[in-house]
Amino acid sequence: MSDHPNIILINCDDLGYGDLGCYGSARNHTPHIDRLAAEGKRFTDFYMASPVCSPSRAAMMTGCYPPRIGFGSFHGEVVLFPGDNIGLSDREATVASQLKKAGYVTKIIGKWHCGDQPEFLPTRHGFDAYFGIPYSNDMGRQSDRPNRPPLPLLRNETVIQAQPDQRGITERYTDEALQFLEKNQSRPFFLYLAHMYVHVPLFVPKQFLESSRNGAYGGAVECIDWSLGVLMDRLKALGIDENTLVIFTSDNGSRAQGEGGSNDPCRGTKQETWEGGQRVPCIMRWPEKISPGTQSDAVVSAMDFFPTLSRITNVSLPADRIIDGFDIGELMTGENAEAPNDTFFYYKQNALEAVRVGDWKLHFQKAGVGMKALYNLREDIGESHNRYEEHPEIVSMLEAKAERMREDIGDEATGTTGRNNRSIGRVKNAKPLTEYREGHPYMIAMYDLPDMPTMSG
Repeated sequence: MSDHPNIILINCDDLGYGDLGCYGSARNHTPHIDRLAAEGKRFTDFYMASPVCSPSRAAMMTGCYPPRIGFGSFHGEVVLFPGDNIGLSDREATVASQLKKAGYVTKIIGKWHCGDQPEFLPTRHGFDAYFGIPYSNDMGRQSDRPNRPPLPLLRNETVIQAQPDQRGITERYTDEALQFLEKNQSRPFFLYLAHMYVHVPLFVPKQFLESSRNGAYGGAVECIDWSLGVLMDRLKALGIDENTLVIFTSDNGSRAQGEGGSNDPCRGTKQETWEGGQRVPCIMRWPEKISPGTQSDAVVSAMDFFPTLSRITNVSLPADRIIDGFDIGELMTGENAEAPNDTFFYYKQNALEAVRVGDWKLHFQKAGVGMKALYNLREDIGESHNRYEEHPEIVSMLEAKAERMREDIGDEATGTTGRNNRSIGRVKNAKPLTEYREGHPYMIAMYDLPDMPTMSG
């Protein structure tokens, strides 16, 4: 058994807890993802560190809650936008930079969204190569936002196309991934495949639209499923399937606003700290280590990838900073392993809105409005029965945990400044990667499916 497994991290965009067959969906056809779960381990209580994408993705890469690394707010916005002068600091270590120390070849394909200036791109954060759209697919020129700069498709740090046909993006990403597997089959590799789907607007290839039982949304989910099937088939053909760890997850919950998405049975949506905003699917498959058809209900998060993958590859954690994630290696590979952590803090931007300890979740506020609500998530995943008045001792215990976290990384809602935060990266003279050229023959001059008027991310 190799000490250095190949690692493929697949991160979808806005895919909800209830969007996959193996998580209860009857609307979306996901045979390849369901098979991944049947051959690996499904996590039922897995969280992203934010209900929107820039902070959740940075947290996953660094193993830290977003406010700790300066990713709570971006010039007052909830995510980064094209041409922002801020992004992931070059002082931060990432999963990729850790694996580079172990001799891995590293590549990201797809959405990065941790900054679009050269200093913030993934090639400056441990990735040998990059191919993808660096932020959300609705941030280009589209019918309801005609004044935005053209949507860039990058290879490494160079824009190779502006305003690409989004219906072909997932196929292009998948082909790029297959080439990477072929080229690096004889050495340990880390592939981070960050899908465009199911972020709106949903431009979906004809064959998936026609086969979908759930409109364009279902077609986009089926396209993700197709991509996974192709990758898994190639791993087997290359003979590297057994020692490849595949992790499949999503950056936050679904918008679920009449588009076809679902966070069932969780309450709430993307941009909210109800369970539906941050509890997402997570499946891990590694035939040499993970028993098939297993499940874990431990409290785990994407921040745990940083210490876990570091330990698996025998790379020491940085000694000069706090890492919030935990090593969940034993949970991954063992069937009765004890969880290293039972606590999760729900931050929306720089405000602490809720905390979970074990089965209990305490809410402090929502969107700037204070609240007092306590739920037993094991009995009540939909957060429908407030037990606040029944259990004052549990409320006190959770409040004490929250207060320690406020002292550590702060809480805008209570005016608390954290003691252990690090700064976001900053550059001078920032500008968008593209600018519109009148008369240029763009493949798609203007995307014609309007997005709903919400914050992107």
